[in-house]
Amino acid sequence: MSKSAWKKSRHLGFSTLETGDELKKRPYGPGQHGQDRKRKPSEYGVQLLEKQKLRELYGVSERQFRRLFLIAKKEPTVTGLAFFRILESRLDNLVYRMGFSRTRAGARQLVNHGHILVNGKKVDIPSYLCKVNDVISVKGDSPLKVVKEAMESKPSTCGYVKVDDTKFEGTYVREPERNELPQEINESQIIEYYNRKL
Repeated sequence: MSKSAWKKSRHLGFSTLETGDELKKRPYGPGQHGQDRKRKPSEYGVQLLEKQKLRELYGVSERQFRRLFLIAKKEPTVTGLAFFRILESRLDNLVYRMGFSRTRAGARQLVNHGHILVNGKKVDIPSYLCKVNDVISVKGDSPLKVVKEAMESKPSTCGYVKVDDTKFEGTYVREPERNELPQEINESQIIEYYNRKL
């Protein structure tokens, strides 16, 4: 994992790798004055921080993030949950959730390089939004070493994906519930942030 990812996690005070490893040694911001930043952030500052935490967690650009938020606002579901569900349905995220990669960045690479199939067809767009019952598999009879290693590390998969380890294949069986998603994120602050902006 790159040093910049660790720095970002420490700056945000939040594990973007969902392991907590980045914050174990030094649970404060990076840099010379990392421990001295005790000033209480403004309401806008808190909203901005929550947005950055979620954006870094999923590794999405600002432009994509905003576009997905606008899609979520049109959904009949509560906006915060709809936004989470859209982010979770991204192909790179589901490849990560199914355990084919140890990180979302690694999952993005697998998709970019054409190693992932959706319903038997190659999809090389990490931001591709999957639908419930889509089958995601690793291309080829002999999966890549990195995929095998990721699967052998026995990742804990979540209830909304079903994985067949022998076939290197998984199904997005249902949309996630809020209690299955990162609890450290306060999505209402993100909604407030965008309501100010839009």
